[in-house]
Amino acid sequence: MKLLAIDTSTEACSVALQVGTERLHLDEVCPQQHSKRVLPMVQQLLTESGLSLQQLDGIVFGRGPGSFTGVRIGVGVTQGLAFGADLPVYGVSTLAAMAQAAYRLQGATQVIAAIDARMAEIYLGYFALDEQAQQPLMQAVAAEIAIKPQDLTNSMLQGDSVAVGTGWQTYREPLLKWQAAQICDQILYPSAQDMLALAMPAFAAGQFVCAELAEPVYVRDEVTWKKLPGRE
Repeated sequence: MKLLAIDTSTEACSVALQVGTERLHLDEVCPQQHSKRVLPMVQQLLTESGLSLQQLDGIVFGRGPGSFTGVRIGVGVTQGLAFGADLPVYGVSTLAAMAQAAYRLQGATQVIAAIDARMAEIYLGYFALDEQAQQPLMQAVAAEIAIKPQDLTNSMLQGDSVAVGTGWQTYREPLLKWQAAQICDQILYPSAQDMLALAMPAFAAGQFVCAELAEPVYVRDEVTWKKLPGRE
């Protein structure tokens, strides 16, 4: 199995390559530089592995939620590469990827992932480890949402969880009042290497799709420019 993964949904730009049991990855925090950095990062990993794009079996992409522009860049780059090499694609939740990182790095079994969504909101997802799967993977317990931190309720923040993502940094004070999670400052952004872990079972199950079916998941339907004066 040879899979490439790309994520540009947050301030970080992340690329990873799975070749058999070996996994290579590059992660850079480079706000507003994703369109310049992502293709050179892809080429670097392909060169290191000695593979061409045409030798891959598929491409995985961060489908969101995250920055509207960043998510679109990731989907667009994925479609361009996939069309050129005739490869199938598969989208992975950025929140799920951070939850998977918490399992990989800390052995977490319950994770609350929150990305700063701007406009005084966070993108929030709650995940639990599926230990019955062939390999332990994080699964969503509820639908991902966009919400103001002050609107959270106790039922949304279940105890004994590990909290990851930039949302816990930006809104630490209002979120900490719940005292429902242990904040992990080590995991602020999704990494493409964790998207590979989540996508491998999907590839084995034949769930990858053709490039034209790659779709972003914004969670919040309203785009930022609609909030500007005269554009409501």
